[in-house]
Amino acid sequence: MATLGSVSPVGVPAACRLPRLATAFRPFTPTAARAMPLVRRVLDQIRGRSYEEAIMILEYMPYRACEPILATLLSAAANAKHNLGAKKAALFVHEAFADGGPSMKRAMPRAQGRADRILKPTFHLTIRLQTRAGRA
Repeated sequence: MATLGSVSPVGVPAACRLPRLATAFRPFTPTAARAMPLVRRVLDQIRGRSYEEAIMILEYMPYRACEPILATLLSAAANAKHNLGAKKAALFVHEAFADGGPSMKRAMPRAQGRADRILKPTFHLTIRLQTRAGRA
């Protein structure tokens, strides 16, 4: 009987096992309506970079959008260390994306008893870290 490599205790060949990812999810993060493209632009800068390099980039970028992204990145690294036993130096940003969340609806009083609608949008931020093969 031919084997495909080492077999895990559950019977799944090593080549078929999915990589283990550490995920941090920050839901309902408030933002300005026009700030969503800026959040995605910051995420594009750190996607695929090492954990340490991503932290340096986020600390020195002059955008307010970096604060929740940095907090989520630190949370993902803590999850990787605690849940997977990974070293922080071996991590890199595998996925980073922001999806639109629900909008909070508010009303602003106007003249003659009318009201204008105010929408305060939110977004869901997700960052997934993975270990590099040679540095684990």
